Amino acid sequence: MLTLLGPTASGKTQVAAAVCRLIGAEIISADSRQVYRRMDIGTGKDLADYTIDGKTVPYHLIDICEPGEKYNVFRYKQDFETCYNAIRERGHKVVLCGGTGLCIESILRDYDISPVPQNPTLRKALKGLSLPELASKLSALKAQNNSTMHNVTDIDTIPRAIRAIEIEEAIRSSRAEGLEAPAKMQQRHDVVVGLELPRELRRERITRRLHQRLQEGMVEEVRRLIDSGVAPDDLIYYGLEYKFITLHLIGRLSYDEMVTQLEIAIHQFAKRQMTWFRGMERRGISIQWVDATLPLEEKARLVASYAQDIG
Repeated sequence: MLTLLGPTASGKTQVAAAVCRLIGAEIISADSRQVYRRMDIGTGKDLADYTIDGKTVPYHLIDICEPGEKYNVFRYKQDFETCYNAIRERGHKVVLCGGTGLCIESILRDYDISPVPQNPTLRKALKGLSLPELASKLSALKAQNNSTMHNVTDIDTIPRAIRAIEIEEAIRSSRAEGLEAPAKMQQRHDVVVGLELPRELRRERITRRLHQRLQEGMVEEVRRLIDSGVAPDDLIYYGLEYKFITLHLIGRLSYDEMVTQLEIAIHQFAKRQMTWFRGMERRGISIQWVDATLPLEEKARLVASYAQDIG
């Protein structure tokens, strides 16, 4: 399997689609928010990028559940395995493409994942704590568990932080019922390629893309979700665009405040993505880095050359 990863705005989808046309592959998305229907602009689905010369490259794990659902790594790994097996049975290669480090690493390191139920007692004990207090508790639990499952800086809302603590507490209490990564990667032959952008160019792309998406109707998309019955708290839970636009729509941020805070948050998110990917390398996953500023055809050929040996 070929994995193509990179920070937001690095152009992963276009490259992945072009590579698939070259090597006869299908794409499995590794984006934790693109699984939701009707969350299109804010998640950057860019579905047109999957069509090349009038032919659409098959893609999977996009638009598979309703907004408001809590899609997690346990479900993602199950869905990935189903898609992967079906693609291989069709005789095609697989390209895993996305920027959600936890989803990618759960596959590459073959995390042994079991569902962790909610812990009402723990949630009651955590009620009322601030986000920094929850982040501190999560950090302590991660240290006890020697865990790489949660990046504290990715926990940008209180519900997410509480859920992360809940999972780490389950690991600590009973390793058999929690989440654990084996020391070795699974036997499937994987090649991992990353798209890398200079920091300032990445920031320019993020800013330009944010304003483009606002012009394309991103605020209206979130308004439609709320009007359709999706709870604002659920949208805030998804973070980034959905968090800040919802806060604007419910009157807690002005439009200008929303844009400013959202832009800062996306820049911080991209930095955290790169921190996660570098952490993956330290944890034994080899990543071949490719200059994301190269012309598309050149990038696609280069990435495809790394995939020559995959089954």
